[in-house]
Amino acid sequence: MSEAHSADVVLVGSGMNSLTCAALLAQRGLKVTVLERNAVAGGCIRTEELFPGFTHDVLSSWYPLFMGGASYAALSGPLAAAGLEFAQGQYSTGLAIPGGPALALRQDMDDTVRRFNSLAPGEGDALGAMAARMFGPDAGLVFGLLGGEPYRWPMARLVFGAWRERGLDGLLAFGSQALESFRRWALRDLRTDLARAMIAPWVLHSGLGPDEASSALIGKLTFGAVVGGGMPVVKGGSARIVQAFTRLIEQAGGAVLTDRHVDRVLVEGGKATGVSVGAQVYRARRAVVCNVTPGQLYGELLPEVEPALQQSARDYHYGRGGMQIHFALNSPPDWVDPELARVPMVHVTESMEQVCASVVMANNGYLPARPTLAVGQPVAVDASRAPDGHWILWVQMQELPARIKGDEAGQIAVPPGGRWTEAVREAMADRVQARLETVMPGLAGKIIGRRSFSPADLESLNMNLVGGDPYSGVCSPDQFFFMRPFAGHKKARSGATPWRNLHQIGASVHPGPGLGGQSGYLAAQRILKG
Repeated sequence: MSEAHSADVVLVGSGMNSLTCAALLAQRGLKVTVLERNAVAGGCIRTEELFPGFTHDVLSSWYPLFMGGASYAALSGPLAAAGLEFAQGQYSTGLAIPGGPALALRQDMDDTVRRFNSLAPGEGDALGAMAARMFGPDAGLVFGLLGGEPYRWPMARLVFGAWRERGLDGLLAFGSQALESFRRWALRDLRTDLARAMIAPWVLHSGLGPDEASSALIGKLTFGAVVGGGMPVVKGGSARIVQAFTRLIEQAGGAVLTDRHVDRVLVEGGKATGVSVGAQVYRARRAVVCNVTPGQLYGELLPEVEPALQQSARDYHYGRGGMQIHFALNSPPDWVDPELARVPMVHVTESMEQVCASVVMANNGYLPARPTLAVGQPVAVDASRAPDGHWILWVQMQELPARIKGDEAGQIAVPPGGRWTEAVREAMADRVQARLETVMPGLAGKIIGRRSFSPADLESLNMNLVGGDPYSGVCSPDQFFFMRPFAGHKKARSGATPWRNLHQIGASVHPGPGLGGQSGYLAAQRILKG
């Protein structure tokens, strides 16, 4: 092998967590090298002109977690100086029920309380009380648990402090509520099907379903954060956040290199010393950071992994597949409620029960007849994304099987081996388009172009999306918090590995998926502390 490069820290993969980690380290004077196997950097951040004049975020698009997290707090100034600008409007989310009512919500919890109270007296008050609790008395514990290092003394102090404040009964009550399913909470605390249907789809944005453990916590937290903080996008397209991070890294003497597929993490004397890319070696003086799944790290990149750890990596469970459909329109859609045209993210579903049913269908390998649609409208907050008067729909589904066993509606034939094909993908896209017509009549006459990405397509774009799982692993309690990526290996928890100077980051590591950059932030702190 030839010696090609040396740096203080070498990072494998260039997603949000890698860029965050690299930028934080670069700001502290370390030389970093980021290696990306694809032709463009960014991981799940990818912007393309799918149709002339239209700027589409092909994968991720929304940044509430990042703007509300520790990474942005530390890097907002330098990123702004590097050209990063976020855009958001006055609205946050909304719901459109096929054949039923629709409701748009502003970026204002007080307004949300008033709107729901006008529909059903007391319903808004219940939502306000939920948000006040989640972002008031429970905020320190919730965000400390989700954002801190589970196996460090600050976490022990946090839990001990909560015990002293709440007592054992109060702490156990919090734990019980944290494990509760969304359906159970919603049926107990909410009065209307409309409120349940409004919040239930947000559970899907963590890869869970409303009947699964911990989905109440995730649903309440996500909905409250979105209504309170909005749904920001990067002005001009998400690729600009990658460009801004890259500028920070390069200005500090680092590098972000594409078309570099890492074959092996080099280990000497129980310590990671670099990586190999074909015949080239990239040496790391301080650390190697891998933004990969457990299967990649322990099954492909590392030599001589103990059998028990290899088995845990093989047993790590990935969730349902995701799918995206991107529409370019010649004018804004005619929503059944015109106010929805101002909302950055509208969900389309009949009810909480329909969300639950579609999840069950996908879990059993069936294409759902009525999938939940997350309809993003980036032009509602960033007019630069499309020509004047034109529009973009960014549609995401999170209730699809990675392998297909059947179709709930009995209309789409099962492909050979259950693998996604172009025919199945486009048939599903036709179903989604017809479903959209029920809440935005006349949509077909506005379409300039449509481009679909199946679960198989998503995995081909980013190998961390195994089976098309957008979250790189289910966030069930056995794979979440201090058990992510898995339990039973004291040296392979929460970003640590059995090798010195080797760190794992990304959606497969605590605190899990999203575009917050928190696992990269935590890894940077560990490296800086030595």
